[in-house]
Amino acid sequence: MSQLFNINLENPQHRLIVHTAEILRDGGVIAYPTDSGYALGCMLGHGDAQTRIRQIRGVDDKHLFTLLCRNLSELGNYAVVSNSQFRLLKANTPGAYTFILNATREVPRKLQHPKRNTVGLRVPDHAVVQAILEEIDAPLLSMTLYIPDEDSVLSEAWEIRDKLEHVVDLVIDVGHCVAGATSVINLTGDAPELIREGLGDLAPFGL
Repeated sequence: MSQLFNINLENPQHRLIVHTAEILRDGGVIAYPTDSGYALGCMLGHGDAQTRIRQIRGVDDKHLFTLLCRNLSELGNYAVVSNSQFRLLKANTPGAYTFILNATREVPRKLQHPKRNTVGLRVPDHAVVQAILEEIDAPLLSMTLYIPDEDSVLSEAWEIRDKLEHVVDLVIDVGHCVAGATSVINLTGDAPELIREGLGDLAPFGL
């Protein structure tokens, strides 16, 4: 049965953040709130956890993960970023965006787009997620929490735990969590390309 942590959004309890990090390092899967709805997360290098997330989502290995990073410095370890891309990223992170960028060698091939060698990355604007990223000192592999055959996106921790208590190791509750998804923007071309419209404002990208 999964654990449920009630974490203060304004002042995350350090002991719960440390415990969350331990679960992740041990290969656990967590359901956690972000600035664009709930997501499923695990750490790089835990193939079993990645498989579990795909099973929960009902997707195959063609469905790619997003890498959540603390900041642009960490993001730069996993993506090739030009000067113009950096300016766009700096002006719009943290926030409810997922950016498609060319992957560096730090990104395992199976986590990259098989034909374009790209990867989705984001820097979340959420105090609890940032605290977790700081504690694990690494990015999180993440997928939006959609459950097959559900009519709506789940945004209440108790409801998520009720449905996923036997398939995730931890559900994090911070109170209210906005329901939605990130805006996905491809920055690998000559101009930003909209892949999916979500909560992130498109105006800064001329979209």
